[in-house]
Amino acid sequence: MKRNLLLTPGPTQIPPEICAALGRPIIHHRTPQFQSNLREAIKGLRYVLQTEKEVYLLASSGTGGMEAAVANLLSAGDRAITVDGGKFGARWAELCDAYGAEPEVINVEWGKAVEPGQIKSLLDADRDIKAVFVTLCETSTGVTSDIKTIADIVKTTEAVLVVDGISGVGVTDFQMDNWGVDVVVCGSHKGFMLPPGLSFISANEKAFGLIERSTSPRYYFDLRKYKAAFAKIDTPFTPATGIIVALNESLRRFRENGLENLFARYARLARGTRAAARALGLTLLADESCISNVLTAINLPEDVDGGAVVKMMRDAHGISIAGGQAHLKGKIIRIAHMGCVDEYDILTGIACLEKVLYELGYSFTWGAGLSAAQEAFNIDEVPSVV
Repeated sequence: MKRNLLLTPGPTQIPPEICAALGRPIIHHRTPQFQSNLREAIKGLRYVLQTEKEVYLLASSGTGGMEAAVANLLSAGDRAITVDGGKFGARWAELCDAYGAEPEVINVEWGKAVEPGQIKSLLDADRDIKAVFVTLCETSTGVTSDIKTIADIVKTTEAVLVVDGISGVGVTDFQMDNWGVDVVVCGSHKGFMLPPGLSFISANEKAFGLIERSTSPRYYFDLRKYKAAFAKIDTPFTPATGIIVALNESLRRFRENGLENLFARYARLARGTRAAARALGLTLLADESCISNVLTAINLPEDVDGGAVVKMMRDAHGISIAGGQAHLKGKIIRIAHMGCVDEYDILTGIACLEKVLYELGYSFTWGAGLSAAQEAFNIDEVPSVV
């Protein structure tokens, strides 16, 4: 059977035990059996999000969770701040536009992070701003935002801070309660190592004040319905039952390994990937000050087509990475190091990348990437994880 190694920033590789959980016989969602699974899932999600707040589960991709945040928090004409530093940061403004809100967009060069002071200046100038929408990890660029500092700024105002944690949560540190984040949105098919189809959203009391006052049209994504149903350990609509059952297997892994150990592991895989890229004479898109441990975005030489690299690695060798988006299409590749991948998966990906670059006429020292990655992996030891 052909290899199918996913080094993509979603969906990510699914561990065998989670695949097995996905294959269990279906259960009905209006039963004590499912209630037990739902109760366990909420408890586990609170652990990963580092929150005591309620967490709601929606049968949607992460974008559905983002839409739920906008539809529930804002009314037509409300002003909000969004940060456009990549493909997914831009989505916040698009969602605001769809619901008649008025986004004040902070445009950030792709590969850089927003300066928290820019957000402060806008909030100081306009006390009527209702929400600030930011991205924990911008998947299109491999940049991580300074959420803690941004939260410190927003919490002193009437605005709420909403974080797209779809890529970053579970991979890099995110402390909802300690940092004072008001709303966070996540998805199942990234760090949680599940298929697409489930989003999570958590909102605190400050956010629910806005939710209760919003006049935006909403039905399926009405978080007031979820709040009422979840108080009875139930869901307002048919949930993604099979994925929720498997989610508990994923959450068990988080607890058994410990968040700090997982974060250290992903940081180690990221160091190896970056070291390999540099050893091959390639540069990184993201600034060192804000580079993410979720994925590495690598600039390619002008005479190397990023689309061809992605296609050859996938179709000829069964190893999937991601290409660039928007104006970076064909100019970069993105290698993710989250989920259940280990250093041997990364080394396999680097070896394949070397082979494909050579076939595309790029000159480098054979094995330089592999050697650099192995050296980076061996700099220090981190606790083993399952």
